[in-house]
Amino acid sequence: MTPIPPPLNGVSDYPPLMSKLVSRLSLSIFALTLLLLPHSVASNDALEAGFRNPPHSAGIRAFWWWLNGNVTAEAITRDLEEMKAKGFNGALIFDADGSSQRGNTRVPAGPAFGSPEWTALFVHACKEAKRLDLELSLNIQSGWNLGGPKVSEAEATQRLIWSQTKVDGPRAGKISITSPAKPDMFYRDVAVLAVPLSTSSENHPIKELALKSSTRELGMSAPDCRFLLETEPAAPGEVAVKSSDVLNLTDRLADDGTLRWDVPAGQWEILRIGHTATRSHVSTHSEGWGGRVLDYLSPAALDSYWGRNIEPLMEAIGPMAGTTLRYVHTDSWEGGGMNWTPGLEKTFRQRRGYDPTPWLAVLAGHVVDSREASNAFLADFRKTIGDLVADHYGHLATLSRKHGMGTHPECSGPHAGPLDGLKNYGRSELMMSEFWSPSPHRPTPDHRFFVKQASSAAHTYGKQLVGAEAFTTIGPHWNDTPWSTMKPSFDNEFCAGLNLVFNHTFTCSPKEMGIPGQEYFAGTHFNPQVTWWDESTAFIDYMKRCQYLAQRGRFIADVVHYYGDHIPNVFARKGHDPAGALPGYDYDVISEELLLSSLATKDGRLSLPSGMEYRVLSLPDHGILSLGAIRKIHALVRAGATVLGPKPRMAVSLESGAEGVAIFRQLSDELWGTATDVTGDRRVGKGRVVWGSNVSDLLRSDGLAPDVELTRSDGSPAMETDWIHYRMGNADVYFLAELAGKARKIEAVFRVSGRVPELWDAADGSIREATTFSIADGLTTLPLVLGAYDSLFVVFRNPTDASKRNEGPNQPTWTEAYTMSTPWTVTFDSRWGGPKSPVRFATLTDWIENDDPAIGAYSGKAVYRTTFEAPAEVTGMPLALELGEVRSVGIARVKLNGTDLGVTWRPPFRVDLRQTLKTGENKLEITVINSWHNRVMADAELPENQRVTRTNIKPAKTGRFRWAPEPSGLLGPVRVVVKGDIKN
Repeated sequence: MTPIPPPLNGVSDYPPLMSKLVSRLSLSIFALTLLLLPHSVASNDALEAGFRNPPHSAGIRAFWWWLNGNVTAEAITRDLEEMKAKGFNGALIFDADGSSQRGNTRVPAGPAFGSPEWTALFVHACKEAKRLDLELSLNIQSGWNLGGPKVSEAEATQRLIWSQTKVDGPRAGKISITSPAKPDMFYRDVAVLAVPLSTSSENHPIKELALKSSTRELGMSAPDCRFLLETEPAAPGEVAVKSSDVLNLTDRLADDGTLRWDVPAGQWEILRIGHTATRSHVSTHSEGWGGRVLDYLSPAALDSYWGRNIEPLMEAIGPMAGTTLRYVHTDSWEGGGMNWTPGLEKTFRQRRGYDPTPWLAVLAGHVVDSREASNAFLADFRKTIGDLVADHYGHLATLSRKHGMGTHPECSGPHAGPLDGLKNYGRSELMMSEFWSPSPHRPTPDHRFFVKQASSAAHTYGKQLVGAEAFTTIGPHWNDTPWSTMKPSFDNEFCAGLNLVFNHTFTCSPKEMGIPGQEYFAGTHFNPQVTWWDESTAFIDYMKRCQYLAQRGRFIADVVHYYGDHIPNVFARKGHDPAGALPGYDYDVISEELLLSSLATKDGRLSLPSGMEYRVLSLPDHGILSLGAIRKIHALVRAGATVLGPKPRMAVSLESGAEGVAIFRQLSDELWGTATDVTGDRRVGKGRVVWGSNVSDLLRSDGLAPDVELTRSDGSPAMETDWIHYRMGNADVYFLAELAGKARKIEAVFRVSGRVPELWDAADGSIREATTFSIADGLTTLPLVLGAYDSLFVVFRNPTDASKRNEGPNQPTWTEAYTMSTPWTVTFDSRWGGPKSPVRFATLTDWIENDDPAIGAYSGKAVYRTTFEAPAEVTGMPLALELGEVRSVGIARVKLNGTDLGVTWRPPFRVDLRQTLKTGENKLEITVINSWHNRVMADAELPENQRVTRTNIKPAKTGRFRWAPEPSGLLGPVRVVVKGDIKN
């Protein structure tokens, strides 16, 4: 597998020929490029300039939904031009439907994916993107679960089925064997087995057999799948079938279904095993693209699909493939169970080292050799399926490379299919994950955040970009607030390694569909139809500044965690500490593939060709490793590595037989010893093994201070504040984020010394040196105040001789000068149902509490105007205006005396007044915005000819997805504040 090295700025600047040449560089060359990248930052000045005004290459992207194919050339051009204007640098073309899910109205169907009419729109999109210097990706179907209308049953996902025929021996002659297939059902034979039956006991199938055989998909959100390795005890008196007694009679089955076999004495069960297509179908497709899911285990099926459906699209865009169209995509794995493809038995023999055929009896409910052995076979069986799934994504990358393109499939969960998440990512150029904003469908962090696995894959495999389908929700629509739902979700995953947002979802809506127009049933709506689109740049710039730094940095971590070799294997969010207590130390997760092939010991540290280095290798806590893994760990320790984890008990595999079991025990004893101590620290060769401890205690005892230690004012750990550390050139760059929505004072201690800390605020691009800090014992201590959902970069780049600075608080305090009590004149937009004349508000109140339905149900912008007298004694002070509460979107634009003071989008909604406030009368104008939520909700109760909005979305009236009016408007209090103590 030869991944495509992306351009160093994350956007393709290559001409077509160069793009195709670059795409053929090897992993080692790209890893070297990535290794040198942080040191190639031209200067501190260039880094600072890029942060203040992030370049186009740092732009965000979008899942650009072509809903039910209902798009037009005009709408395509409008969308791309708006993306470019607002700070996007590309988009993923994603044809799919879903318009009618959860009771909504289906939108009219446009051209079917891949049809001549659809292809013409696709070509138009590529040409427009090229004109605008935007980079595109393509979801290579309509909907997801790769497949479509022309996928035959033979090309579809397959599962094993069988018939059971009991016979008594001895007897000779032909035996009629029933086929497991129903009439007109696609079916191919795999094997015919004869299993001797015991009359002394009744066997019971292996527990969780459907999951362990991959007949059924486990699903869920990144679950811990290690329970599938567990073996339940045998029932009293149970007698297992010996694998050597299972007879392979496959070559004795005639075409007419008769078996020529002289039955030996005893009772036998004849298993006729074959495979048939599963019932899995493409999900959420546009009209005309329904069909079966493609066999992910068959390269030939993918070749056929690509040649039929994707090659014509590449031919249609010509040299724009590999330049403007840089990636192909397939979406999240939700394809259900699958466990066979023609030739799987050969692959199994090659990769596991033994013949699986007699063991197929386990799938039919038999216990072969023992429950432990049967369970081990099932683990080997799933692992082989996982290998073939990884090969699928590798083959997709090969097909894409022929056109100079990379891939970024959602290939690694969070649904727990038969896959190894990290290994699959290793076949991608851009690691694509997903994360969700809070909604009734996924209210808790465990079900919302999944980026840590993707970023670990990028760091360990030597890739640059960590993308994610961002801000997905399922529930009420148009009720997301950038500062309180979107920003903390972004910040959480940025701390996990995210560096490229793909907003989900940006629905293309032709003007004929009205406003807010057609929308997908899920996702935070983020497109030109939303009320706050004109003011979205401030929030987008925040993400761009964060991405600009992260895409240029080398992630710093002290720990590499091996997450095991079981299938399914999908790693959870960063908050799932993999190695005991980890506060203060960050980590990557590594696949078995890289553990065996690439992890090395260098000067007592663990290193990878990607350039990553770690202090400790931590192991899973369940005591199960493959034989290959314990062999490699043994070699790493003897060469000088430190390994933390419990003594491995066994490998759940039949790959190496009894000899392998003996070797495993020997290596485990050599590393951990034979004693049963609960804790230990044992030297082996040049390295050591530690158990019964956690990473934090181990590294502290070794004299390595935490990379970051955060404490509240009462001395307790500030667990609600997360962080990440990058290094670029001579700069150490830390990002801190408050994620609980509560302002707090913290003390931050960084493992950096001799350099002055600088505070870089991505919300406004401001940079300033810290005014108070201390440096001692190789650490820098910095007192900080973080507001609700606040964030900050702390950058160390310039040397200092000072061991302490104490020149006031690092974040200025603000004291109220006075609160405005003047009445307001509020102008609404009558086009969207607002009052036709300005309305006087004696006090600031919530729109939804207003008696006038034109205000109570209003959605859109409203302009608040007032005049006030500024006291002469404060006009010369460093003043600012704070708006208090701003609902529902939380975005406001402020003008004072005709001067635009810009957009504020997060509490305390503060804007600088120093250059604009004057003594005497001042004219203040504040534009606030709420979303479409209230207007759409009100319109749903009106006849269509009285509605001011048009959309397919229907508000839910009951259940957990029920809509309720969103508080809206400027609620205040609006205050003039002065920096520092007003008395001074």
